[in-house]
Amino acid sequence: MSSHIPPQTPPSAEDQALARHREALRERFPMPQPKPRKPRKPLIVGALVLAIGTALAWLDPSYQREQYISAVGERRVVELADGSQVEMDSGTRLQVSWHLRSRRVELQQGQALFEVSKAVVRPFRVEAAGAQVSVLGTRFNVLRGDDTVDVALLRGSVAVQSSADPAQRTHLAPGQQVRVSHGQLQAVAKADLARITAWQQQRLVFARTPLAEALAQIQRYRIGAIRLDSQSLADLPISGTFNTRNVDELLDLLPRILPLSLRREADGSVHIGPRASGR
Repeated sequence: MSSHIPPQTPPSAEDQALARHREALRERFPMPQPKPRKPRKPLIVGALVLAIGTALAWLDPSYQREQYISAVGERRVVELADGSQVEMDSGTRLQVSWHLRSRRVELQQGQALFEVSKAVVRPFRVEAAGAQVSVLGTRFNVLRGDDTVDVALLRGSVAVQSSADPAQRTHLAPGQQVRVSHGQLQAVAKADLARITAWQQQRLVFARTPLAEALAQIQRYRIGAIRLDSQSLADLPISGTFNTRNVDELLDLLPRILPLSLRREADGSVHIGPRASGR
């Protein structure tokens, strides 16, 4: 199959004249050069840095973390980089994290007394179980139990709120305390600061303290487990002042002052149960 190619039209006289003088015309009437674009990279980079900086400030990321642990029977004083001081009770574990806009401590276990240096730019926050304590500069004690957190204020001012429900929030004045139990903020009460801080003098002070709560505090000073075998004994009140350096003497004393029995196991654990009838 053959294809038909139409004959090309010969150039006109005007086209021939234009072709002969094209270079001369280009020199006489040059094409306008495009205006150079201003470099936009620095502007983009600057905006990007600003956006990232704003996002980081809003997110408040941490740039350094520190872990501190006190052994059973040990009291430890930790000096933080900002001048704050944390005195740790026996068997306490906490993590300190430094953020762009805040200083934070997670009390993972035990009890600590905080002496916080004032820093308006970066407030100090302590988180423990379902509680959050916010301060600028002050002195306060935090005790973490299994399902409770007790905060007592010695000096300054703190705000305590439920981590689960930030609407549950209260402020403490010196000499006041508050408990967060199972994530619920309880009523503010007067604090017995001498009793609360007695652990600094290696003493445990109980004032009609429920047995289960007292045993939880005693456990922090003992490696072997203390097991309460009957919940019927949990609310028995115990009072007195005891030395934390030998809590086993306190355990041996319990059957003499309360209607219960105590049994020691080879692994160092102690079982506490009801006293046998007739004894």
